[in-house]
Amino acid sequence: MLKKNVLRKNSDFSAIYKRGKSVGDRYVVLFYRPNRLTYNRTGFLASKKVGNSVKRNRAKRLMKESYRNLSDKLPLGYDFIIIARNTISGKKCAEVEKSLLSAFKRTGVIKEK
Repeated sequence: MLKKNVLRKNSDFSAIYKRGKSVGDRYVVLFYRPNRLTYNRTGFLASKKVGNSVKRNRAKRLMKESYRNLSDKLPLGYDFIIIARNTISGKKCAEVEKSLLSAFKRTGVIKEK
């Protein structure tokens, strides 16, 4: 059974790229757009600029874990595409999480306390 909170369709990705907004940080680029649903949907990408398949998969695992740690702070009803930059290679999860949190704060989705 497929998970409902994962972006899969090319049309969804295209809509976020065209009509959404983006914020870049040291290790990630975040595209976001409201989706009018009661849950968030996410997509994680790492291009060949990041490195070989081992490095790309590690980058995606780091981003997924960082997102999972921050998901309780996020409001519902958004689509997110999180893209790895080539600077993510060799970084620890805490560094990626800090970068992702910074990107979310700059979007205004997470309110700073």
